[in-house]
Amino acid sequence: MRALILGMVTAALTCGVAFATALDNVPPPTPSPFPVQRGTAPPPPATGIGHQAAPPEGQHAGGIDFGLWRGAETGSYSANFSNLIATREQGRAAPQVRADLEANGFACEDAMRLDCRIEISEQQCAYEWYVVVEAGRASPVAAFEKNCGARR
Repeated sequence: MRALILGMVTAALTCGVAFATALDNVPPPTPSPFPVQRGTAPPPPATGIGHQAAPPEGQHAGGIDFGLWRGAETGSYSANFSNLIATREQGRAAPQVRADLEANGFACEDAMRLDCRIEISEQQCAYEWYVVVEAGRASPVAAFEKNCGARR
């Protein structure tokens, strides 16, 4: 019995010494290559979906008639909007189309093609009007999309 107790005490002391020396042998911390600069991150971008003003239901000051888009059926409204833009912008150069669309509330970017959009969100629906002018096409491509999420 004495041998068993002596063996347990020896094992406990050995484990205690091993843990104590392991914690004492921690290498000193190395300085981080990344400087700590709390509070210096840039603010998030100010623009994005839902930050544009909703177009009026009816004629915009720039001349495009957006109609009653809030209650419209997406397919027929999109076709009517596409025809309206095709008729309005037929034969115009991209800079003229851009100026006209920006006067009607669109945000445009011109990389490989002219891409103009109005993107808004109201309540649980996202609305998007877009007009794309590509080189070699007689008239721009235009459409309207509406996406409403499920209510929770």
